[in-house]
Amino acid sequence: MMSGCTIDPFTVEVIKRAIISAAEQMFAMLGRTAKSSVIYEVLDYGCAITDAKGRMVAQANGVPPFIGVLTDAVQDVLHKFGLDGLSEGDVIILNDPYMGGATHPNDAVLVMPVFYGGQPIMFAANKAHWNDVGGKDPGSWSPSATEVYQEGILLPAVKLYEGGKESAAIVDILARNSRIPEMTLGDMRAQAASLHVAARRIVQVCDKYGVHDVLEAIEVYLEQGRREALAQLKALPKGEFAAEEYIDDDGLGGEPVLIKVKVTITDEEFVIDYTGSGKTCNGPINTPLSALMSTAKLAYKAIVSPHGIANDGLFSPLRVIVPEDTVFNPKPPAPVSTYWESASYAGDIVWKALADVIPERVPAGHFLSVCGTIVSGIDDATGEWFFSVEPNAGGWGAGRGKDGESGLVCSGDGETYVLSVEVAETRYPLIVDQYALNIANGGHGQWRGGFGLVKDYRITNARAYITASFGRNRFPPWGLAGGMCGTPNEVELRLANGSVERRGRFSNRELMRGDVVRFITGTGGGYGDPRRRDPEAVLADVLDGYLSAETARDVYGVAITGDPPRVDRAGTQQLRGSSDDPESRQVGHDHVSDGCEFLLPPKPRKHTDRELAARGAPGEEVA
Repeated sequence: MMSGCTIDPFTVEVIKRAIISAAEQMFAMLGRTAKSSVIYEVLDYGCAITDAKGRMVAQANGVPPFIGVLTDAVQDVLHKFGLDGLSEGDVIILNDPYMGGATHPNDAVLVMPVFYGGQPIMFAANKAHWNDVGGKDPGSWSPSATEVYQEGILLPAVKLYEGGKESAAIVDILARNSRIPEMTLGDMRAQAASLHVAARRIVQVCDKYGVHDVLEAIEVYLEQGRREALAQLKALPKGEFAAEEYIDDDGLGGEPVLIKVKVTITDEEFVIDYTGSGKTCNGPINTPLSALMSTAKLAYKAIVSPHGIANDGLFSPLRVIVPEDTVFNPKPPAPVSTYWESASYAGDIVWKALADVIPERVPAGHFLSVCGTIVSGIDDATGEWFFSVEPNAGGWGAGRGKDGESGLVCSGDGETYVLSVEVAETRYPLIVDQYALNIANGGHGQWRGGFGLVKDYRITNARAYITASFGRNRFPPWGLAGGMCGTPNEVELRLANGSVERRGRFSNRELMRGDVVRFITGTGGGYGDPRRRDPEAVLADVLDGYLSAETARDVYGVAITGDPPRVDRAGTQQLRGSSDDPESRQVGHDHVSDGCEFLLPPKPRKHTDRELAARGAPGEEVA
């Protein structure tokens, strides 16, 4: 307990859990009342509660970058209005990526002060993806955007509700700037209603325990979080650890973007330094500073305290260094529509830097990209716009002693779900022809990478539009300890006229009835030499249809024979030869595999050779 604390530890724990419950009830209310499937089905939102200083005291697990930015949003509200400029019933809205708390314009943040006894004691805040906020293309976020003004209306922390009264002027502006005003306003009001749920729960806790004890309990468990983080830091290896990666391109088909990190761990600090990373990009892959900081928190927590309760105390040892005018801290008015294509790397590269020294917590690389999609159009049946907006799940990397997870959303998507087939076919004019594992040839290892997914949408409307951004299209997930690289993500258009287009990005591409868009997510990286994999596990993969007998032989050194198939022990021993000698292959050597190095751009870069090498399919378009 803190020195001078007057509240017992049992009451502290009860109050802590009650405030976390308030955040979780806010989350549940928002999901139940929203109008958009991307919120109520996919759960593309986050909720948190802060103290009056803007320090996070509770969260409901949702999209990690959404939760991590909400403290910044509250602090921007405090900076603009001050506590004296806020009244009970006020709700502030913001979505400007160049303010705290924002990611891209589609993601709207609502912040409400919580009053008790006439005094502001906490803030409730949430953030959710709105399907359309204007901009040049349907769905607002656009892989072809060249400035933030093309990506939708910008709201710079203004009062949506003042003293409990909705601002008719702001509502009119929002409605006029959205292609689907009814849905947009419905989601907005669902967010506002959920804030009131959190506020009521907080007031009930204060009524029961007294506001003084509640605020004291918050200070105690913020300090508990700090002490837990410091205790965990002491158990980690100390020193400086560096890594670098390449993002596919600048978002518009230009050169790959180099990103660098240096992680310094001491007993008191965990420092993430992105100095040396690429400059602000012309295309929309730039990550706003607030989103970068949130992703750094995600990477830090996964290493330091994966199961710890998130609050500002737990994050207090984290320090992030990121220069201005870079892809991780862009110069306005640079576009940020598909910010996840760089933000995801900001976390992944930290794990890559530490993979050699903390193999028990860091698996091989995963498919990484949100693989965001918009299928939109004007519905033939209703004459109104429809928007199917969703992420796509994929393959995660293997770890020591464990195969990678298959069909799981990326690290930046956290607790989100994929859109169900039933909802997709009921709500939108399309048919799901296929939804299956992507058993592409990659991610092999002693423990293999998890499989990505393949999903086919057949358009049943006269006309529709596809927007998609699938990063890791040129540089697949990295392997560990001799494991092989995973496979790239890509989008494939199979048109009714028989032609096929493949690439990692489409922007508002027109489709006609009968056309099929195929979403393909990659396999995660493998861990360890494939020829050390248990032959029975290889046989199981062959029987499940995950591997061919030829791959089992050529990659894993396992001979499969007979009907029903079984492991040929003698043939396997002959194929593996001396590879089973434990002295020749040390499992404990956890270096990032060199097998992906061929994908790095040469100097000068030769686009075609490298891109086709990554794709493994000569002659296919990769722009």
